Amino acid sequence: MKLIFRLGGIAALVAGLVILAVLPFATSFVEQWARRDVELRSRLVFSTARDQIVDLMVRNDTEQIDRLFERVATDERVLAIGYCDGQELLFPTKNMPGSFSCAQAARSDSETFSTIRADDRDVLVSAFPLKANGRTGHLVVLHDMSYVQRRGAQARNYIFLALAGVALGAAALVAAIALLIMRRWLASVRQAIENVRAGTPPLPHSDDLPAIGKEIHDVLQELDATRRTIDAAHTDWSPDALRAALSNELSGSEVIVVSNREPYIHNRTDNGITLQIPASGLVAALEPITRACGGTWVAHGSGTADRETVDTYDRVAVPPGHPSYTLRRVWLTEEEQDGYYYGAANEGLWPLCHIAFVRPVFRETDWRMYRAVNAKFADAVVAEAKREDPVVLVQDYHFALLPRMIRERLPRATIVTFWHIPWPNAETFGICPWREEIIDGLLGSSILGFHTQAHCNHFLEAVDAYVESRIDRERDAVTYGGEETLIRPYPISIEWPPAALAGQKSVEECRAAVRQRLGLPPEMRLGVGIERFDYTKGIIDRMKAIDTLLTDYPEWKGHFVFAQVAAPTRSKLANYRQLQEEAEALARDINVRHGTEGYEPIKLLVRHHEPDEVFELFRAADLCVVSSLHDGMNLVAKEFVAARDDEAGVLILSAFAGASRELAEALIVNPYNAHAMGEAFNRALTMPLGEQRERMRLMRDQVRERNVYRWAGQMLLAASRLRKRQRIRRVIAESRRRASAYA
Repeated sequence: MKLIFRLGGIAALVAGLVILAVLPFATSFVEQWARRDVELRSRLVFSTARDQIVDLMVRNDTEQIDRLFERVATDERVLAIGYCDGQELLFPTKNMPGSFSCAQAARSDSETFSTIRADDRDVLVSAFPLKANGRTGHLVVLHDMSYVQRRGAQARNYIFLALAGVALGAAALVAAIALLIMRRWLASVRQAIENVRAGTPPLPHSDDLPAIGKEIHDVLQELDATRRTIDAAHTDWSPDALRAALSNELSGSEVIVVSNREPYIHNRTDNGITLQIPASGLVAALEPITRACGGTWVAHGSGTADRETVDTYDRVAVPPGHPSYTLRRVWLTEEEQDGYYYGAANEGLWPLCHIAFVRPVFRETDWRMYRAVNAKFADAVVAEAKREDPVVLVQDYHFALLPRMIRERLPRATIVTFWHIPWPNAETFGICPWREEIIDGLLGSSILGFHTQAHCNHFLEAVDAYVESRIDRERDAVTYGGEETLIRPYPISIEWPPAALAGQKSVEECRAAVRQRLGLPPEMRLGVGIERFDYTKGIIDRMKAIDTLLTDYPEWKGHFVFAQVAAPTRSKLANYRQLQEEAEALARDINVRHGTEGYEPIKLLVRHHEPDEVFELFRAADLCVVSSLHDGMNLVAKEFVAARDDEAGVLILSAFAGASRELAEALIVNPYNAHAMGEAFNRALTMPLGEQRERMRLMRDQVRERNVYRWAGQMLLAASRLRKRQRIRRVIAESRRRASAYA
């Protein structure tokens, strides 16, 4: 009996020490994230109302400004709003503390946050610079911080009560069972606390876990959501930041990338073996990421000299000259390529998902080949995996079945699949004969990413319509076959700064060189469009818009030329051959009708252009057109913005490209409306330089902050959080198993 009481006393003492250690941490944790939550709310208020405030100030509409401020101040966390013009406080809302003055707010050329005492309470003052009517003032947003102390005290009390209950339960348990069982439970508790201290998000509620108070659960869930938002918004993503994140979050983890297109292609030519870097948005996005994280890239070896440059295990170290990762090539026969790539993927899934009014072709023979090639890639991934729990990044619609195949052979792998093209609505997807198998394959992923939230929603609707599963709409998660898949939007982007920009000459020199090469006079206005010959890109539609421009605004004849760069692609498919023939015929027709001797309004450049050539064209152009009929993202738009370090030039962007969700300062157009597009061309050509720079500056900020390293970082950090949760679950499950064995 004395031993039992002694063990119970030890357990109570240990539990008390845990309470003393955890309480200050928990209180500080809640207060810190609550303040960041308030700062984030202030930023959201400012970003939402900024343009409307500037417009009202320009119009000197003080009555509407007062109404706008009062409406915004109704937010439950906002105390008051005002505008500081120097030391003068303008438009204060009715709840503005009487003791507040502009002198109390810390102000600078960027956003600032400061805490003051006003009316016997702590108030957080957020000040945001705002330029209107040629003067710079500051929008000040005041938040009452007393709720932070209340939340901290409430969380401290709840945690104290919860931990006290655990202590009593532990003491009773130790009195009833052996010391060995208790030690194993304490080991699992210590592991959980260490993961919390390391920043691991709280575990989702489970009936198998010890119950905690609903209030604590809700607070931790809120903090988890806030942290995800703040992490994404405040990290300055770069190759070094990505490497640091990988080092901290995935230290010792193995990373494997899988794609159809390889980042380096070796071809045999008359001059020997040459190296080609393909013009692919997918490769442009993933190659710098794989350099940063190392590991292995598994891809189809398509070059004529690819077999000559690999070792006996079909591997080659890349990039050439400075190897940082391994490229593992997978070989496909011509029959496999025809059925898997040209057939099922590009005659079936590509038109199905893009809804570009080209009928998809579904052949059972193609699908059998698609399944077989996915299995071949699964074999390669398993062969390359050096651990039982690698992080596998599966890329694009070529590998819809691959996640499930990997999951069956590497059940502890963290599989992140990214779908680089749009996902159609459920009704459209329903015409696919293999819809259930595709959904089943993709739900083998731990995380499934799309470009936009709309594509995520469409996928969830398809899952709901065609397979038996449980969908958690609040968390955007699908539980299927006892396994959970998280569905997330990850807008893809480009590296910043782009490598192709490093060797570029000045904008003036690029303008002169391109015009000389195209046989144009120095003063000729130039527009560019750069993509593959693909029916989803709207090449025909933009040519019709140029025809409309020259018809409605004939003064541009002889003064404007459009250079359309179009690399031939998938020439085996009839739709692609017909598109190229139609584009060439339309260009000739427009040049005959609107051209004169020595002047052709459309220059059709049908060949592959290297990245440095593309960026030279971007820098030489007055405008760039991205007129996709339907696109997942379209990185050409972002590359044009990145190329314009002079902050000049105009981007004309289709509303049906994913990039339009981020680059709102472009001229957004409906590519199906030739007249409206022609008007957009004229507006771009007549846009004042000041307006061009204002628009371009905002777009460049967006592309710089939301670059490809952020895209990769978001997915990899999500994978890291998921792996930590799974580790905690395994520890708890193992401790319970051992406890049951000893009981």
